[in-house]
Amino acid sequence: MADPFKLTRIPSLKSVADFRRHVGSLGISLFCEEDIVAGATSPLAMPVSDVRIHGKCIGNRLALHPMEGWDATATGGVTDEVRRRWRRFGQSGAKLICGAEAMAVCPSGRANPNQLIISRSNEGALAELLEILTSSHREHHGTSDDLVVGFQLTHSGRFCRPNDKARGEPRVAFRHPILDRKFQVTSAAQVFTDEDVAHLVQDYVQAAALARDVGADFVDLKHCHGYLLHEFLAAHTRGGCYGGSFENRTRILREIVAGIRATGNGIDLGVRLSLFDLVPFRPDPALTVPGKLGPGIPEPYLEHLPYLYGFGVSPEDPTRIDLSETFQFVELCATLGVKILNTTAGSPYYNPHIQRPAAYPPGDGYQSPTDPLMDVYRQVDAVRRVKAHLATNLSPAGSAPAPLVVSSGLSYLQEYLPHVAQYLVRQGWTDLVGVGRAVLSYPTMLSDAIQKGALQARSICRTFSDCTTAPRNGLVSGCYPLDSHYTGRPEYQKLKAIKKHISG
Repeated sequence: MADPFKLTRIPSLKSVADFRRHVGSLGISLFCEEDIVAGATSPLAMPVSDVRIHGKCIGNRLALHPMEGWDATATGGVTDEVRRRWRRFGQSGAKLICGAEAMAVCPSGRANPNQLIISRSNEGALAELLEILTSSHREHHGTSDDLVVGFQLTHSGRFCRPNDKARGEPRVAFRHPILDRKFQVTSAAQVFTDEDVAHLVQDYVQAAALARDVGADFVDLKHCHGYLLHEFLAAHTRGGCYGGSFENRTRILREIVAGIRATGNGIDLGVRLSLFDLVPFRPDPALTVPGKLGPGIPEPYLEHLPYLYGFGVSPEDPTRIDLSETFQFVELCATLGVKILNTTAGSPYYNPHIQRPAAYPPGDGYQSPTDPLMDVYRQVDAVRRVKAHLATNLSPAGSAPAPLVVSSGLSYLQEYLPHVAQYLVRQGWTDLVGVGRAVLSYPTMLSDAIQKGALQARSICRTFSDCTTAPRNGLVSGCYPLDSHYTGRPEYQKLKAIKKHISG
């Protein structure tokens, strides 16, 4: 068996020329511009005039992805940790906040016991968070008239841990021959019945009403990362009206949208979508040694062919993407009036390298099987193809205008993120550039690029994955290596001990 590749780390590339040479050596077309463009001429500074959200024109091309918090109260309410994070979201300068934070539509749908819950009992707290973010944005950037903020609505499905950080309580759309073993799905009673789905639809409808009442500009109906609505897209083997055909597998989205509109709620809609998936991965046992995880390899899947357990993946070879149904789904989103398509891929729970390329794996993951830049490119290219498909197949003046497309998976680019982002926007490969975990260490990264034409190297996310390893072990999520807010906390020492134990 071949040895793992030797990773060339981004900070070792001292110039754009170095970056381009390295990209060229990988045989991928990940283009970047020569300089960071500052000021009004920056492609990233241009307002978005094509689509208005809640009557607003988005003021620039910067977006923040929603992130899952582990630091709310036991009833899904707000704490000082949550307030600090939302204040920094406002400080970031991004004019599109794509959900800010994943909010469970019901207590049993939480991925952890301290996740935010969007409920009437938390209405005042959510209004407070929105005001904190908006006020912070005005303080640092002058106006919030062109700031668009959404709430992401979610049910964690297979990854539910609503009562105990160490105990899963999974509810699933269908039985999965690989993931069931990993996530303790042992009974048909854990599969949502059609009646359960009807109740869940109402949970989403009620959550959207609360989001409107609190003042959110839109709601993001989360279809990504293996969470419940994303899993329904892969429910090929499920019987009944929510499984099998594409029409049935997308029925829950259509019913949620119809339910929202039937109440007279005109709130704008977004969808965060995993454009493609791959079979689950695991560390290669032949190359895993004490102190170091092996590179990721696919879980054994030959006995499960054709592979009918994914979305945007080839049934004949689940290590390859297939965007044919992805194209169908984004067209459906347009016909349903979805205005924002926030893209991503795969799942951080079972194939994190395709979703969040990183130099260092999370503690329950594996070493990247290839240079992470190849995984960045995979997402960039999928977004480009989806954007081109929408442009070709939907008329901007027609009854179903194309939604705005937000890119993803770019944090690994580090120093060269602005250079690549400028190219993507300038070439029309995406409408907005989204970042997620990178803002935990450096909230103003992309606004610094626009305003100063330079970045603070010491603050750039180096993809250590501590923001994942910590919550997977019951600690609050944050950037432990680079954010001084966390280094003096007891969790910092706990995380060091956990990582030492993982590494042997």
